[in-house]
Amino acid sequence: MGNYKDHHFFGSVKVGERGQIVIPKEARDRFDIKPEDSLVVFGRDKNQKLIILKKNVMRDYALKILEDMDSQD
Repeated sequence: MGNYKDHHFFGSVKVGERGQIVIPKEARDRFDIKPEDSLVVFGRDKNQKLIILKKNVMRDYALKILEDMDSQD
């Protein structure tokens, strides 16, 4: 069911009164998240999952999908 060697646990965070969280330093360092970076947040009701991606990573995924669609034409 997949390789878990690239999975990480960075600890837990608390949600502040304004709905904000602090991304742990180790996670920011590992994924090169800097102040002013844009992140994209997805969610799934069924199992209450949240997924956070850097905006440029999401852009790269979208471009790859479009390239794959073009190559199938």
